[in-house]
Order: sequence, then C-alpha cells, then structure tokens
Amino acid sequence: MGKRLKIQGNEIFDKSKNYLIVTNHSSLFDILAIMAVKPAVSWFGRERLIKIPVFGHLLKSIDYIPMKSANIRNTKIMIDQLIHKSKGFTIAIFPEGTRTIDGKIQDFKRGFIHVLRAADLDILPITLNGLYELKPKTRFYIKFDAKVEVVVHKPIAKEELIAMSDKEIISTVKNVIESVYN
Repeated sequence: MGKRLKIQGNEIFDKSKNYLIVTNHSSLFDILAIMAVKPAVSWFGRERLIKIPVFGHLLKSIDYIPMKSANIRNTKIMIDQLIHKSKGFTIAIFPEGTRTIDGKIQDFKRGFIHVLRAADLDILPITLNGLYELKPKTRFYIKFDAKVEVVVHKPIAKEELIAMSDKEIISTVKNVIESVYN
C-alpha cells in the first residue's frame, strides 16, 4: 500500500524460534503488519473471512485455519489444529476475537491460554498502533496519512505464566500490550 511501517523491538526476539504471538486487533491490515515482523505465521479466524475478495485470497495463501462457527466443539477442534501447527510454526492470535469498533483494546478471550498451556511456545506480545486510524472496521476508506507502528515486546516465557490463573495470564499479557498502545 506504500505505507512505511515503523517496527520497534524487532531485535528483542529470536527470529529462528517459534512463538505464540498475542496482539491487539484494530484493522483489516493487522495480519500484514504482523507478517512484516514474523512472516511464517499460522493464523486462525472465522471461515467467512476467506470469502472476502482479495483479503480471502491472502488468507488462503498463508497458513490460515478457518473456524466455521464459534461454539465449544469447533473452538476445541481449531485449538487442536493450532497446537499441531505449533510444532513447526509461530501462531498468531487476536485474543479480542474481532476488530475494535471504538479504537480501544477490548477484553481478551481465553483461547490463547489453551494454546499456551498445550504447546511448547513462549508468548511474543505485540502492540499495533495506528492501524485503527489507517482503516477501522467501521470506515470504508483508508486514511493514508496514518502513522503505523508495530511494537514488539520482550517474549514472556511459558514457565513464567503456566502456574498463573487464566485471569492472571490475561491481565499480564494485556497489560504489556496496552503499555504502549495509543
């Protein structure tokens, strides 16, 4: 799109290692921003997204795991697929579940915790700034003068989190992401 993407903290993590990327979700372009940091990423999300022209083609070309509907059975199947993928890929998850409609980081859902507990991956928290201004869910046009930034945080070792409750894990990871969100 001709946008310059400012990346902070790209030197903080081991590029040869796989992670569980946890990041905020504000725009259609979030996936591209993450792939600028870590290209070989396995994603999951709603099946209907692969039907969107151009964007659906992009999802089909990456390692995207579509979820038919959000129910307990399908979510378990999808998480099992992600855990299987974690043996060879970095996995990226938007724990909010959908893009924000007001620009604020929404509550995190627990799906990423199931992957964390079952896979041998550390969490790589990433904050995406400016993508809501670029193209929010509720606006048709793209604001090309938006300043877009990706902030890569220090990885959080699985061992640091695994003894915590789900609520504590969510709070810890969300606080890191929110610490530089603007």
